[in-house]
Amino acid sequence: MAITQQYILALDQGTTTSRAILFNHSGAVIALCQKPFRQIYPQGGWVEHDPEEIWKTQYEAAQEAIEQAQITAEQIAAIGITNQRETTLLWERKTGKPVYNAIVWQCRRSADLCRELKALGYTDVIREKTGLVLDPYFSATKLMWLFQEIPGLKTRAEAGELCFGTIDSWLLYKLTGKHLTDVTNASRTLLFNIKSLQWDEDLLKIFGIPKQIVPEVLPSSGFLANTKPELFGKSIPITGCAGDQQAALFGHACFSPGSVKNTYGTGCFALLNTGTTPISSQNNLLTTIAWKIGGSTTYALEGSVFIGGAVIQWIRDELKLINNAAESESLAKSVDSTGGVFVVPAFVGMGAPYWDPDVRGTIVGLTRGSNRAHLVRAALESIAFQSRDLIDAMESDYGHPIQELKADGGAAANSFLMQYQSDILGKAVILPEVMEITALGAAYLAGLEVGYWDSLRDIEVNWRVRRRFQPSMNPDTREQLLNQWHHAIDVARSYHTL
Repeated sequence: MAITQQYILALDQGTTTSRAILFNHSGAVIALCQKPFRQIYPQGGWVEHDPEEIWKTQYEAAQEAIEQAQITAEQIAAIGITNQRETTLLWERKTGKPVYNAIVWQCRRSADLCRELKALGYTDVIREKTGLVLDPYFSATKLMWLFQEIPGLKTRAEAGELCFGTIDSWLLYKLTGKHLTDVTNASRTLLFNIKSLQWDEDLLKIFGIPKQIVPEVLPSSGFLANTKPELFGKSIPITGCAGDQQAALFGHACFSPGSVKNTYGTGCFALLNTGTTPISSQNNLLTTIAWKIGGSTTYALEGSVFIGGAVIQWIRDELKLINNAAESESLAKSVDSTGGVFVVPAFVGMGAPYWDPDVRGTIVGLTRGSNRAHLVRAALESIAFQSRDLIDAMESDYGHPIQELKADGGAAANSFLMQYQSDILGKAVILPEVMEITALGAAYLAGLEVGYWDSLRDIEVNWRVRRRFQPSMNPDTREQLLNQWHHAIDVARSYHTL
């Protein structure tokens, strides 16, 4: 079949929606279907998802995208999967039935377990082996919590009755019946050695995780398994898999060491390609696997902001200052500044470079003249300030200045935010022509394996600029604003110790 009649299907399972997108050879979107699903908040700081609802919405999105494109399964050359990372679930090996809701990456329920492990002196060995910090964000302490809180669960795990997986593993299991993951998702569990590329016996012992429950780890681009024929009318090879942020880095064609992207979604996630050598961060960044293709593993430095675009959802849904996210742009532009107001949106603690699970959200600088426009603008600016902190840390660790920032994600559609990000960085911010960059990255990883794209160069040709934002802020103004922002951070972090 001619390549012009074939497509790659990307399954993009995110924190709030399950999406399916069909791409053609030029990287253009042929069809897209998106299905939202419930966010479950059992108590403050806890976040869960229903695994069956995730599967149902993801499968329905795939079916509808195929129908929308008016193609058959015969025309799908391969499937690529990308997913919200770290989110943790256990299911029964025989029945496929989940034993508990998926515990989401945002969930902070295992903070006390992290403190206990830090007190026992495990921080350095975990950092050395995984490139990560000991934080509730990652999978291992979520698993510990499940084993401690649900009677009999650990015994069942030790007997080999249960499967552990991140969301990619769950989708792969439902699609193929196989218990698999890829190196990027494995590298986010606190259980995987990013140098040996194996589940680490010492780490499994530290966290009390039976090895019987972990999935087989495969490359990000390569044959994983075929789908069950009854799902789409024929078996389709799944040949690409990567966590959402690594997939976005790949989708941006950030193939050269020193190239960097920031995804502005629920959170913000900046990744910098460091090549085939993992760089140990001196600035509280994470060292992670970017992808593995064939026998070659590429590494990245990563900084994670927990509350990015979610601060605008909060402004809309809880404070009711705006009716929709798009309104935030015009409201922010209606004032020249925040009037000295700074929002520190630490609703679930703070990620890199602070890694403080106890700090909570804070607003400083309010006066009688502060209005909703000032608050909305300050909320948007907080996304840019947090991202600037990540880029500063990356430049320090990498040892070279970053030339430009490639941007994507829902909040990247906000032109005020992108211009302010450029201003506060003092660097160009570039938006790609195809904004579905995470799904595109998964498609590229899948397509490379089946020869749909011949090489990385073949993919680079597809990457095109939609818009470039250039900094226009006075450097002295930038420095003053950054000093005020860091003072606001200090205020927020000091409050929880009182």
